[in-house]
Amino acid sequence: MSAPLLGADGVGIGLRTPHCREILERRPALGFLEVHSENYFGGAAQATLERVRRDYPVTLHGVGLSLGSADPLDTRHLEKLDELTRRIEPAIVSEHLSWTSVGGRHANELLPMPFTREAAAHIAGRIGEAQDRLGRRLVVENVSAYHALGTPEMSEWEFVGEVVQRSGCALLLDVNNIHVNAANFGFDARRYLAAIDPACVAQYHLGGHEPQDQLLVDTHGARVSDAVWSLYREAIARIGARPTVIEWDTRLPALDVLLDEARSARAISQREDAAVTA
Repeated sequence: MSAPLLGADGVGIGLRTPHCREILERRPALGFLEVHSENYFGGAAQATLERVRRDYPVTLHGVGLSLGSADPLDTRHLEKLDELTRRIEPAIVSEHLSWTSVGGRHANELLPMPFTREAAAHIAGRIGEAQDRLGRRLVVENVSAYHALGTPEMSEWEFVGEVVQRSGCALLLDVNNIHVNAANFGFDARRYLAAIDPACVAQYHLGGHEPQDQLLVDTHGARVSDAVWSLYREAIARIGARPTVIEWDTRLPALDVLLDEARSARAISQREDAAVTA
């Protein structure tokens, strides 16, 4: 088994346990499947993932490495991720531009980084350590946020760009998170897109958000909004088509709902990319 290449306009969904059997039985037309790495570090779940991998390319999306933490990098976590990567041969291994732990205690949340040069250098160094251990380029995702940490020295998009440039990693551009943060912090989402180097973008994420207490919250529990579809079109026009994942984690719907969202993403990706290259 060798790592597959994903088509630029390939669209996948996040594979969740309630849909595993149906996916294996129906084998719906999907470009690939994305799984949360930590759910497959061993046991019966890993055996199920190996069955899935025989039918589909797989991407690994981690939530527990805590790249931005001041704690020492979790070498045991990296060992498990390395073992899973060698076993599954994923097309992409991704993590988050965030921190989740302090003093060895983990929060059930992807917490944002302060937008300072010191923080950029810190997390870039940690990404470099992880890449050296895994022997491959990591893809890191911009995260949603609801409160700014400290006094920023740069914009979010400048911070993201500096981390990518310093570490040599690639970017998983979460279009929904850009929209959510633009609404919560009052910036222009299109300005964010315009600042991103297309060469560093390896993948897109799309998901649903919901309003809560005068904020938009990235719940992964709803269909992709019209505003996010519009921003996705602009991302493709500006950056180009990339493998795209539909994320849905809370109030999980029937599989056909996710497949419908994937069809919408595929149609937009193919149409917008064709218009760019015409």
